[in-house]
Amino acid sequence: MFQPGETQVGNRVLHDLKPLFNVPPLHNSIPPQLAHRFDPVFVDYYNKYNAGRLYFDDVPIHEYRQNPLKYTIAYGRAQGPDIYRITEQKCPVKGGEITVRIFEPAPIFENGNDRKPMKRAAYINFHGGCWLLGGLASDHDFCKFLVDQLSGHMVVFDVDYRLAPEYPFPIPIEDSWAAFCWVRIEKPHFPPKRVRTQKIEEFNIDPDRFVVGGVSAGGHLASVVSHMCRDAAIPLQLQVLCVPICDLHNTFTEDGEFDRENCPYASYKEMEFSAGMTAARMSYCHKYFLGQHRPSLSDEAWKASPILAPNFRDLAAALIFTAEMDPLRDEGEAYAAKMRAAGSEVELVRMTAAPHSFAMLDGILESGKMYNRKVVQTLREKLSQ
Repeated sequence: MFQPGETQVGNRVLHDLKPLFNVPPLHNSIPPQLAHRFDPVFVDYYNKYNAGRLYFDDVPIHEYRQNPLKYTIAYGRAQGPDIYRITEQKCPVKGGEITVRIFEPAPIFENGNDRKPMKRAAYINFHGGCWLLGGLASDHDFCKFLVDQLSGHMVVFDVDYRLAPEYPFPIPIEDSWAAFCWVRIEKPHFPPKRVRTQKIEEFNIDPDRFVVGGVSAGGHLASVVSHMCRDAAIPLQLQVLCVPICDLHNTFTEDGEFDRENCPYASYKEMEFSAGMTAARMSYCHKYFLGQHRPSLSDEAWKASPILAPNFRDLAAALIFTAEMDPLRDEGEAYAAKMRAAGSEVELVRMTAAPHSFAMLDGILESGKMYNRKVVQTLREKLSQ
């Protein structure tokens, strides 16, 4: 054994080598340069439940379909209160049918007349999930919450549109429009027939007090339906667009790769590797939703990228939420700016320190709770006009 004081021979660098110590970041962890900008409550939960685990976009979609729970991380949703009635019905769509879940309050009768219930508003909800994931479980508690908070004056219809890639663009849009028309008008005519439909009668709906809303891909669908309502001269009181996907054309190449060099939105570059939503995750969704048939910059491109719509005038009033820590932040705000420039009413709310998923974390994040309160406040104001 070498004794202290003896002269070393050989390569000093080799003599000074120490045991390797290296700990790579956990898979799907929050980048260190962004962590301090998030709500610390979110950071705590994310590090506990998300970091190190696989997401849906880590595997091919067919593998996800075989075992969804293996790649589904769910926590933080507030439990909704019980309400008067929840039922499901089938809505006919092109090539089949979809399920619509219906959330009803107890009827309120006019002046104590038990034979004449008051008319109610309708909220048509489209869940998020990048057009690939999610379903009626996604917003079940939020739908109950809305019905409860509107105190008997609104029925919520939650639409289980068919998902890509099995049902790619434009099928989720067509299903969403078909479901809206199933509630509001007899058939999706342009212009629509002015008739009282079975659903309006069945659920005692006021045809002039309709709202559409959704989160992420659901916000995309709600925005497209809002344009279609305007074009069909159908009254719409409000559109609630939370972290909406507004632009797939200017952010990605035709084959769905993130176009970092030409992307016009600074938030995509700033938040490319953010927690909860990343540019790569959106690229995955683009590829499966649009496949090899992304619409060219023509009349139909706006249905994939609503920010490309040719006309922003006379749209229903919009309540738009964006999240500071979301790659989609700037395109949502650009969409709001286009509405405002065209003279359409819009209120834009940016949630500070919030991730893309803040609305789905209303049980733990103050931003999610603020979202719920603001939506209810705006619904009460708009539906009482």
